[in-house]
Formats: sequence, C-alpha cells, structure tokens
Amino acid sequence: MSPRVRRQFRLIAGLWVAWTVAGLFYITQDSVPRLYRGEAVPWKYVFVGWMTGMYVCAALTPALLWLGNRWPIERRIAYAAFHFCVSVVFSILATAIEVPLLLLLGVFPAATPPPSIAAGFRVMLSFGIHGGVIRYWAVIALQAVYRSQKNAKTREREAFELRVQASELARQLATAQLSALKMQLHPHFLFNTLGAIVVLIQQQKTAQAEAMVERLGNLLRLTLEDVEAQEVPLWRELEFLRLYLSIEQVRFEDRLRVRIAPVPALSDILVPHMVLQPIVENAVRHGLGQSEDAVTIEVEATTANGSLALVVSDNGPGLLSPRSGHAGIGLANTSTSLARLYGESARLVVEPAAPRGVRVTITLPIRTASLEGDATPEAFREEKWV
Repeated sequence: MSPRVRRQFRLIAGLWVAWTVAGLFYITQDSVPRLYRGEAVPWKYVFVGWMTGMYVCAALTPALLWLGNRWPIERRIAYAAFHFCVSVVFSILATAIEVPLLLLLGVFPAATPPPSIAAGFRVMLSFGIHGGVIRYWAVIALQAVYRSQKNAKTREREAFELRVQASELARQLATAQLSALKMQLHPHFLFNTLGAIVVLIQQQKTAQAEAMVERLGNLLRLTLEDVEAQEVPLWRELEFLRLYLSIEQVRFEDRLRVRIAPVPALSDILVPHMVLQPIVENAVRHGLGQSEDAVTIEVEATTANGSLALVVSDNGPGLLSPRSGHAGIGLANTSTSLARLYGESARLVVEPAAPRGVRVTITLPIRTASLEGDATPEAFREEKWV
C-alpha cells in the first residue's frame, strides 16, 4: 500500500469514527430526556435516523475540508462570510440527500404514512437547517485549529533548524577566526627565526645556524601536525614550547634560562594551541632585548576552583621597559583566541613580578582530553630546564 493510499485510508477511517461519535452524542441527547420522562424510545428511528444524518455529513466532509483549505477562515474576514453562505448551502444539500435515505429505510421521524420527498424535505429543512450550519462550522473550526497547531509546529521546527544553522555558522566562524589568528602567529615566529639564522650565517656561526635550521624543521613538523587543532593536551603544548625555546637557546646561549615545572597530573588538560609561545616570545624578546643580563623564564601550571592557571614569569626589566602598555600581536591574538574559545570563562592577566620582571597568568576552564594511544611522555614527568 502506497503512502498516499494509507493517508487516504486514515482520513476516511478518522472521519467515520468522528461522525459516529457525533451521532452517538445526538442519540443520547435525544434518548435520555425521554427515558427520564418515562417515555418509550423508538430506538430504530432514533439510532438509524441520527446515524444516517451523520454519515451524510461524513460523505460531504472531504469537500468541506477542501473548501477550508482553499479559503482559510483565519486569513480574511471575507472568507468567513463566504463560509457562512456555503454552510447554508451545505445544510440544504445534506437535507436533500438525507430525506430520500430516511424514506428508503422507513425511519422518517413522526410520519405515518411517510410523506413525499418534497414534503419531507420541507419538514426536515425547517427543523434541521440550523443543525446543518452548526455541523459545517464545527468541521471548519476544527480544521482551522488543526492547521494552526500544524503551522505552529512547523514554525517551531524551522526556528530550531535556524538556531542549529546559526550555531553551526557561529562555530565555523569562530574556527575560521581562530585559524586566522594562528596563521598570523606562524609567520610571526618563523620570520624571527629565519632572521636569526641569517644573522648567524653572516657572523659565520655555521654550527649554530645548522642547529637552528634543524630545530626549526622539527618545530614546523609539529606545527603542521596540529594545524587543524584549536586545542591540544597541555603536554603537547609544552612539547611545542620546548622546541621553540631550543631555537631561542641557540640564539641567546647562556643568557636565556627557562624552567618548566612538572605537570604530570595536568598533562591531559586541553589548552589552546600555541597559547604559551607568544607569551614566552614576549618574555624573551623584551626581557633579553632590554637588558644585557641573563633572564630566567618560568612556566607553571596549577589548578584551583575548577580552573587551570598557566603562569609565565620572568626576571627581566619588568613593566618599566618600553613594552609597558604595548600588548603586541602575540598577546592581542592570545586574548582574542581565549575569548573565541571560552568566552568569559578565560582571562589573561599581565602584572609585575616580584622582585622584578613580568608575570602573565592565563586562566582556563578545565577540559580533559580523551586518553588515546601512549600516556604522557616521560619528558614531562619531571622538572626540566632548557
């Protein structure tokens, strides 16, 4: 059975049940008062008479539904006037069909002998025209209610789909913006490193230049592996940071010292990719660039109140240096990335460190990566100096 045939069958069955219930209602309405008064009830006349009228209405209902769909009463007042006129025609037509059927079945009410068709039509119409109009409007009103509920559900579904689409577009936009920020950072440190390699070559420091090229290759490989990732486990971010610092170590040799505190219990917490590199780069560039003294940079990770705190501090010149009041592309992009990924749940704070230097704290909500493959590398289970 095709879907269309099944729908038609359900419609016919539904109409038959609905008008049968209406007929039983009229039968009880007619019979109960008579029973209460102690009168005899002509069950044949009552039952067959009412059911005949109801099934005539059932046969005409598909036409009423078509009229209701073609001219919905809720759209225009003029349609309501149109349906009022049609309801009178419907009542007359239903009576014209019902009278011959009642006469044929021998159940025409209160008529001995049965009248002619014309006489029966006049009698039935005088008593039943208002009932026919009411039944017409009952069908049209119920159809309007059903149509209104159906339209409301359709609008709710469309609104939900629009919200889903808007959410997906927002997610795609945020991903695109984050990727754009990362693409700004990639050439930023790449060009700095290439510039340092050129300087080493000009100074005929071939061994240092070769070491930087090798480490730059390893750094680019790791970067390409995570190019699509917006978040990576903390141990992966620290691995990236170590490679970056190994390049800076070649440039500054003994003037740069970095301590990364052990984080074995936090190694699988997700952090934004390249969130630490621009902070450390600022510390290297401004700390060593503004002083001839050696600079120590410390990286720590702690948790408190359901949040992860990443702290980068140095003992360089501090905020009194020319970097004071100047965030630069690294810090600006980091702040923007945090806002895109976490909204108000993340923050970045830059403040003076004691007794000197700068302390940068990044606070993130804790998200744990699924443990797949190898456990946290052994390199991140103990304190490391670079």
